[in-house]
This record gives sequence, structure tokens and C-alpha cells, in this order.
Amino acid sequence: MANIVIVGAQWGDEAKGKIVDFLAQDAAMVVRYGGGNNAGHTVTVGSEEYKFHLIPAGILNPNILCVISDGVVVDPGVLVKELSGLKSRGVDFKNLKISASAHVILPYHCLQDDFQESRRGDSAIGTTGRGIGPAYSDKATRIGIRMGEFVDPARFEARLNTVLAEKNALFTKVYGAEPLDAGKILAEYSRYAAELKPYVQDIAGLVFEAAKTPSGVIFEGAQGTLLDLDLGTYPYVTSSHPIAGGACIGTGVGPTMIDAVIGVAKSYTTRVGKGVFPTELDNETGSYIREKGHEYGTTTGRPRRCGWLDIVVLRYSARVNGLSCLSLGHLDVLSGLDSVQIGVGYSTKSGETLDQLPSDLPFRTDIEPIYETLPGWSEDLSAIRSFENLPLNACNYVKRVEELAGIPIGTLSVGPAREQTILFNDVLERTIRKRLS
Repeated sequence: MANIVIVGAQWGDEAKGKIVDFLAQDAAMVVRYGGGNNAGHTVTVGSEEYKFHLIPAGILNPNILCVISDGVVVDPGVLVKELSGLKSRGVDFKNLKISASAHVILPYHCLQDDFQESRRGDSAIGTTGRGIGPAYSDKATRIGIRMGEFVDPARFEARLNTVLAEKNALFTKVYGAEPLDAGKILAEYSRYAAELKPYVQDIAGLVFEAAKTPSGVIFEGAQGTLLDLDLGTYPYVTSSHPIAGGACIGTGVGPTMIDAVIGVAKSYTTRVGKGVFPTELDNETGSYIREKGHEYGTTTGRPRRCGWLDIVVLRYSARVNGLSCLSLGHLDVLSGLDSVQIGVGYSTKSGETLDQLPSDLPFRTDIEPIYETLPGWSEDLSAIRSFENLPLNACNYVKRVEELAGIPIGTLSVGPAREQTILFNDVLERTIRKRLS
């Protein structure tokens, strides 16, 4: 193994959790490096399905350390509930660690999130309302409360009173709302702090040492490249850095220690929330993909917008993440379609052709996708375990995606289970070996 970053190569929801779980079987550690409980990973092991929101997807491998790192914002109530639910199913958390430097989401963050979205009206971004943006905002303005303070009763009470005075001034004077009661928050959240305290510690040195071992670290990304605060389709983005570079920012591991970056993408494209989506299918085909692919959010349950694979997006992801290879998933979802299309570029009303992602994409109303059409396939792929046994048209589709994206494909997924992962032409093994040689 090696130190590998797993990133979403589209707008998120690409099934990164499955790839993390698959690779974690040989790793020393899995580290969730960013985001909050606005993200979610679903992992299927045998007949069991597990849904994760904050806990790293590698936790189902009992012999490795799992870390919630500095770059994550943690809702303590959500995390306690997630721990309780998974413990009741026999999941062991003896190897779970939470960074003392991770920031805490508190009730005023969720309230502020709702107020801000309401005031935006028709310009609302479409946040999950879970307080993620306000928590990162507090981090940037240096008034955030971190996990190390949160689990220290005296420090938490003092910091809460200081920050809440500022928040209540905002709520009452700007939004005309009632002030929040510090005593009520303290009573509820002190219980969460007591439950989480055994897991909280400084983790930078721990991750660094694991990264030096032969087994290495899997850096688990949340959400996707196009949602990155700086490099995504701003302003319809999240408030953190889902790109590969975020693994270094969120953990303290330097970039020279990263051996490979795997981009996870669906064989089609989805996104949630608002913003331009060039290859969106607002028709029967889009509905077919949504229902067959169970395209509803792990965390929110929101139906995802569905469309054909967008190669312009994949090329962009390859560049900004420095992708070593691609993990192409959900190939089975496209079975049953007479033909499949790939968005290979954009055309504008002025006659211009674009093969690179424009920085003003969220506001463009003058672009249409340019499609390449390939024959579809009707066979069920779920039991196939090698590339050679896939239907010819499915093989041709995969090869064409690789050619157009300019990224070697390392794995294919034909279903949600671990065993439904096909290693494609030893690309993954060769990529890691090359990086380590």
C-alpha cells in the first residue's frame, strides 16, 4: 500500500466510501480530512449496509486506526448518535480518534445557516442547513470552538458564553430572533462532550507516523472536486476543501508524503443543490438513472439531479487533483439503455467550442453539451468480476471514457458491495508501485 488520497471527481456522491473501505483492508489508518455531517458515505459488506456521516468509512476494518482530523467540523450530537447506532450493530470503536483541533458545530451554527439561506431568497445556495458554512466561517474569523476545548468543561463553558454573546447580538439585531440560552446548550452538549472525550487527542503526530509505515494511510475525502471552496463551481460549493490538497491542509501531512491520488467518479454525473449542470437529463432517462442508481442523498435523502457523464468535469478534476488514476463506478446503472452518451465538450450560442471548464460555469446560460453517442447494453453486470467478461458495449464505453478523460482507470464498480469491484488492467497496482519506486 501507499499514502493514497481518495477524492470525488465530480460534484460528490460518487461512492468514495466504497473505495475507501475496499482499500482500507491493507492500510494502517484511514483519515477523514474535511467536511462535516453534510456529507455521507454508504458501505455495503455482505448483506449489511452501513451509512456514515462523520466516522471514516474504514471503521469496518477492525485492525486499523480511524481518525476524524483537524479539517473536519464535528456536530457532537450527530456523532454521538452515529456512534450509538453503529455500536448497536457490533461495530468496534476502540481504534477511533478525533482530533483535538477539529472544530465543533453548535446550535447557533445551524440557526445561522437557516437564517442566511432564508435571507438569500431566490439566490439561496441550497445548503443542507447543518451549520457547516457558519462553523467554517467561525474557524476563519478565529472564534470557533475546537474539540480540545469542547471536552474540557471549564474551557467550554467560558468559550460558549463569549461566542454566544456575539451570536445572540446577530440573531436579535439582524434577524429579529430570540436569543439562545447558554445554560440549555451547556446542559445538552456537556453530555456529548463526556461521551466523546475518550476519543479526543492530538493526532498530527499519529497520522505522520502511520504515513511512514509500509501500510500507509488512506485519506478519505468528502463531497467532490466541483464543490471545493476555491476550485469548485463557486458560489454553489461547500465551505471546505474536498480536493486532494485538502488532505494536507486538514491533517498536517506534507504533500511530499502523498504517493497517489485516486479520483472516484460515476459512469454518469449527479449533483444536488443549485447551479448549472450542463449534461443534466430532466427527462425519463434521468429518472431511470436516479431510480436504478438509488440517487438519493445518504445524509439528506434529497433526490439527486442526474445526467450523462461530463468529460470536461473529469479533465478538470484530473488537473486540479493531480489524479493518478480513476475509480469508475455505477457502471451497472447504465444497463438497459439502448444508447449511452458522453459529454465531450460545450458549445456556446456564439458558436465557440469549450473543452475546458469555464470559471463562470455557475452563471452560464449560453452553453449546451456536445455529446458522443455509443451503443448501450442490456446485460446485468452485478455478478461480473473481470473486465473481459463485461458485455462488449460496456467494455467499449469504459475504454472510451479512459481515452477522453486522459486518466487511466484503476477500478470499476458494478454494484455497491466490496466484491463488486473490478481491478482494471492492474492500473491501480502499477500506479502505486510507480509512485513508491
